[in-house]
Amino acid sequence: MTLKRVYIALMFIGGNLTGNAQDIAFTGNPDTSFFAARALAHDGRNGAARDTLRRILNTFPEYTDVHNLLAKTYSWEGDYDEARRHFNRITTRERYHQETWVAAVQNERFAGNLHIALGLANKALTYLVGDAELEALRRGILEEIDKAHSPPDSSEGNPKEPPEGEREYRNQLGLINSVDIFDVVYDPMVSSGVEYVRQTSLGRLISRINYSNRFQVNGLQYELDVYPKIAPRVYGYLNYGYSASPIYPRQRMGAELFAGVGNGLEASFGMRHLSFDTGDATLFTGSLALYKGNYYASLRPYISPRQGAAMGYSGNLEIRKYLKDKENYLGLQLGVGFAPELKQLYSNGNLLAETLLYLASQQLQVEYQFTPRQHPSIYRAMLGLTRQELVFDSGNYFWALSAGLRYHVKF
Repeated sequence: MTLKRVYIALMFIGGNLTGNAQDIAFTGNPDTSFFAARALAHDGRNGAARDTLRRILNTFPEYTDVHNLLAKTYSWEGDYDEARRHFNRITTRERYHQETWVAAVQNERFAGNLHIALGLANKALTYLVGDAELEALRRGILEEIDKAHSPPDSSEGNPKEPPEGEREYRNQLGLINSVDIFDVVYDPMVSSGVEYVRQTSLGRLISRINYSNRFQVNGLQYELDVYPKIAPRVYGYLNYGYSASPIYPRQRMGAELFAGVGNGLEASFGMRHLSFDTGDATLFTGSLALYKGNYYASLRPYISPRQGAAMGYSGNLEIRKYLKDKENYLGLQLGVGFAPELKQLYSNGNLLAETLLYLASQQLQVEYQFTPRQHPSIYRAMLGLTRQELVFDSGNYFWALSAGLRYHVKF
């Protein structure tokens, strides 16, 4: 036995004369036992260290250094969720303990939760203004985010490239289901789909088959999305869709260029083109997105030129709060004007298409995406409400309630 191990053993015994079981009351010197536990932890004996730390906390529950070391032992072993739970307890009661804030930020960083780590660093700096170590951590996290520079997920109509190097799986298979229920005139619309996602060294590929039943008409649409990597912090979006069904555009095309501009900002510019049996519609779009802490916000307008008439305008604001990691979040979408992902309606027995781009409409949607622990599945539940002008009765509106569920499995 080395002198160091002898010293640790003596300190451990001296600080805990009443016994060595976790449930025995602590009556020794808390500082002496803390030093012994710290030596045990630094020697790699985290389990033994935690036994001592818990006994100290039973008698001295607000001994911050002890609680902080307990949390660190979990983080060192990769149990980031348990470490987070303890760090949160400490920072809730002790706002100015610099070592705890640094360890909590590092815990999220090691877990790969860069946006949450950035949010914690920003929060810590509101209490410890100008702290050099926290400022350095914050700069390092921003550099990592800028390097990957894309939001943790993507949603239809607002494509984004996934971060590099953060996915253990290269493939995903997804199922999509949704229903729209109207308060007047129209029967419910049912939509489903299946998609395959493949992450490659050149970018992400998504192939998708969409199915809808609208007005007792069944239809299929085939789509392909490509997200090519162009340069560091620059990537593209290409889309092509085809359908022989009257309830979808005959052809759907899209192209967009995204670029990170630093400080958590991303900008894009692109277009969408929809081809119908009765005519075509072209929309110009772009986006300005901001990543701040564990929040993400994106503003996206659509402009629809129309020959011989005023242009059509629509827009979408999306806000997300990321939770434990990049694949778990709460989201809110607010829309004005009809979106380019058209759901055609009937008027006087005729199926309408591009004219819907110029109807007054407002949309609200909330969504919750979550992943089961240690399981390669992703679930997203969506609930939305739409108020839209009736095609055949200008100035009057109908209401539509929509609900959907998406499921992806990674492999």
